Amino acid sequence: MSDRQYLSFLLFVLSVVFAWSAIRPHDYFTWYLEVFPVLIALPLLVITYRKFPLTNLLYGLIVVHMIILMVGGHYTYAEMPLFSWLRDYYGWDRNYYDRLGHVAQGFVPAMVAREILLRTSPLKPGKWLFFIVVCICLAISAFYEFVEWWVALASGSDAVAFLATQGDIWDTHWDMFLAFLGAIVAQLMLAKMHLRQMERMHVYID
Repeated sequence: MSDRQYLSFLLFVLSVVFAWSAIRPHDYFTWYLEVFPVLIALPLLVITYRKFPLTNLLYGLIVVHMIILMVGGHYTYAEMPLFSWLRDYYGWDRNYYDRLGHVAQGFVPAMVAREILLRTSPLKPGKWLFFIVVCICLAISAFYEFVEWWVALASGSDAVAFLATQGDIWDTHWDMFLAFLGAIVAQLMLAKMHLRQMERMHVYID
């Protein structure tokens, strides 16, 4: 499969999921809040494609993250059916789909930050890059928690589904901790593959 075919396939999948997600979601206020990052990121990726194309690995990860957001927007994170079934079957205390979303919130931005830093800054693969990428992901996660807080203050009870705390007083802490873990795991798992793909694009890292 050529790069163009691969990207066309990703765009097709994303379009289908987006259309499904927008049809009769749990409520459109929550749907819009959850899907808003997709509405911002997708045009940016299209606009920057010619001047700053990303690796295929990164495009694939971004699409997976967008799908997680769109599924969460359709059902809400507290009521995603598969994870509700898992909750009931295993006797869990909550629907854990939002936990998956926050792992992705660290996992995918970590690779985005890593690629941008390697291609636009003096940083090279190593401990400092690893550390700075994790810090960036923690900052993103913390800022997202600020957004949830601001939305809750502005809209009151309408933001309950968006917050998806499910009665857990430590939900915010868990969210940031899981993003932290996601950023670490992404770099440990994908660093070598990521470098190979950048070399294939003739982006050479010493």
